[in-house]
Amino acid sequence: MYQFSYADIQTDSVADARDRERQLLTRSIEMLTAASVAGHQSQEAVEALLFTNRVWTSFVDDLGSSDNALPKELRANLISIGLWLLREAEDIRQGRTDNFEGLIEVSQIIRDGIQ
Repeated sequence: MYQFSYADIQTDSVADARDRERQLLTRSIEMLTAASVAGHQSQEAVEALLFTNRVWTSFVDDLGSSDNALPKELRANLISIGLWLLREAEDIRQGRTDNFEGLIEVSQIIRDGIQ
């Protein structure tokens, strides 16, 4: 029989959560890249922006929770980045810009920084 300590299970759970976060960001980046090629008025853009909005809204909500174990300053910085990403996505959706590069680059930096 296998016996796991609570700490082992909690560590696995955190590692699994980080892996899911990386996967979500990778999917968002892929979708944003396809949208960039297809154009800001394309169906790909609509889907990429909606997906990105959902991902970052969820991240910001989680980061704002008192249950989040990240250091307070890091959480605040990530919330600021998330809010910027949400504003940029809305600017593309509203036609105020057609530049996906900032969204893609910042998402890549965040994804690559998740450990």
